[in-house]
Amino acid sequence: MQEHERTIITLGILGGIAAASRVLAGAEPITLRLFVGRTLLGSALGVSAAAMLVRYPNLDPLAIAGAGTAMGVAGYQIVEIFLRHMRRKLDEKENKEE
Repeated sequence: MQEHERTIITLGILGGIAAASRVLAGAEPITLRLFVGRTLLGSALGVSAAAMLVRYPNLDPLAIAGAGTAMGVAGYQIVEIFLRHMRRKLDEKENKEE
């Protein structure tokens, strides 16, 4: 396996672990849907940290792993806030039409 493949797999694993640990530490009731959904989203957002290599090709792997973990934890919250905002706007639009 080449270095870039290992980096992407590592970022996915770290992002997923970070998001899963956030679910387990939260006050919400844990459901399978919540756990799997946030873990998958955290993994995907963790892998997106590899985009930093486009701008900084010589970036240290530890820095990339840290960014992947941070995106796994904070990234899903941003996505959830955005989706709730869009849903609220859609609900308001539907209420105005009625």
